[in-house]
Amino acid sequence: MHEMSLCEGIIRILEKEARSQGFARVKAVRLKVGAFSCASPEAMEFCFRAITRGTLADGAILEVERTPGKAWCMNCGETVTLAERYDSCPQCGTYELQVTGGDELRVTELEVD
Repeated sequence: MHEMSLCEGIIRILEKEARSQGFARVKAVRLKVGAFSCASPEAMEFCFRAITRGTLADGAILEVERTPGKAWCMNCGETVTLAERYDSCPQCGTYELQVTGGDELRVTELEVD
């Protein structure tokens, strides 16, 4: 389960920001998880609760915003939404797609004390 190591990375980000911005406690973390990020939002929430115990984010809420997979079709020129990275274009059926969104995994906002 690589979500555990992803959450450990989030804690390192929080600790770094706490040092640079001078806060002592994190109340909420907002995270953007793309459909193509290979991270399960449910697993992220579970791992976050486990990994934050005894840290500056102990008891913090993790709010996950899921973003859809987006791609631009080189054949028909449309920007389309995809459920899976290697799906065909829903407009023309070809596989000539360039991913334009949905692969992000990013901390977007913190609520701190």
